[in-house]
Amino acid sequence: MVSWTHRRQTPPYAARVRVAVIDQGSNSSRLLIADVTEGRVREVQRTTQITRLAQGVDKTGRLADEAIERVTRVFDEFRAAIDRQGAERTIAVATSAVRDAANGPDFRAMVSERFGFDLQILSGDEEARLSFKGATAERRPGGDPTLMIDIGGGSTELVIGVPGDEPTFHVSTQSGAVRQTERHIHSDPPKAKELTELADEVRAIITGAVSEDLRRAAKSGIAVAGTPTTLAAVEQKLDPYDPERVHGYVLQRASIERMLSQLAAMTEDERRHVPGLHPDRAPTICAGIVILIEALRAFGLDAVETSEADILHGAALTAE
Repeated sequence: MVSWTHRRQTPPYAARVRVAVIDQGSNSSRLLIADVTEGRVREVQRTTQITRLAQGVDKTGRLADEAIERVTRVFDEFRAAIDRQGAERTIAVATSAVRDAANGPDFRAMVSERFGFDLQILSGDEEARLSFKGATAERRPGGDPTLMIDIGGGSTELVIGVPGDEPTFHVSTQSGAVRQTERHIHSDPPKAKELTELADEVRAIITGAVSEDLRRAAKSGIAVAGTPTTLAAVEQKLDPYDPERVHGYVLQRASIERMLSQLAAMTEDERRHVPGLHPDRAPTICAGIVILIEALRAFGLDAVETSEADILHGAALTAE
C-alpha cells in the first residue's frame, strides 16, 4: 500500500480540543488529527491509505479477509499516531462497505477490542450531513443552494443546502468508484461499452434519487473525496500532491471529460505513473470520474469546486 501524509504546525489556542478522526471508507482508510476551536478545524496531521475494504462486497455481501487485514495494518499505524499526537478524543466512523456487509458488526467489534476505537457505522443520511458540514464550514453562511458531491468507494452522497444551515436534501446512492468498477469494468484499458453502461447505470441512479426540481435548484457545486481531488492534482500535474493547491481548485466539466478520455485510454499500470494520481487509485479512478461527470450533468453544472474539507472535518466539529 502507498500512503501520503501532511502535517501543519498549529499554535496553542484557548479552549481548543485535540481530536483524532478516523474515516473507514470503502476505498480508503483516513486519519485526521486536528485542533478544534470556535467552529474551526486546524489540521495537525492527515494521512490517507488506500485499503479497498469494499473489495468484493457488492458481489459477496461480506468484507473479505484480505481487505480486513489491510485495514488492521493501517489501524496499527493510526493508533500509534493518535497516541503520539496526544489526541484527547477519538471519533471513528465507517461508511458504505461496513454498512452493507453482513460481517460489518463483527468488523466493528474487532476494531473495538484490538484498537479501542468505538467505530460508528454511519447511515447514508449521517454520512451526507457530516460531509456537508465539513465541506461548507469555511464558507460564509447563506447564499444560493449548493450541491455537495461525495464520491466514495461504495456510495455517492448528494447533498443540497445553504452553507451555515442543515442540508435541505440529502441522499446516499448505491454508486461508488469500487462498486461500479467491479460491476462494469472488466477490460484493461476499459472498453467504451463498459464505460457507457457504467454511465447509464449511474445516470439512472441519480435521476431516480433526486427530482428534477431539486437538481435545478443547486446553483453551484463542491466535490469532496478522492476522485475530484485527484483530478485537481492531475490537471495541475502535482507531484508530490499539494493539498493547498487542490483545496478550492475549480474543475470545469469539459476538463473532467477530457481527463476521462485520456485516463480511460491507458492501462492500469500506465495510470499508476500519471503525475498527481495516487497509484492505488488507478484501478477505480475511471469509474469515479464517470460518476462525477454524470452528477454534474444531472444537476446542470458546468464546473465544480474541489474541497479537502469533508466528513473528517465534519466529524471533528462535533467534538466541540
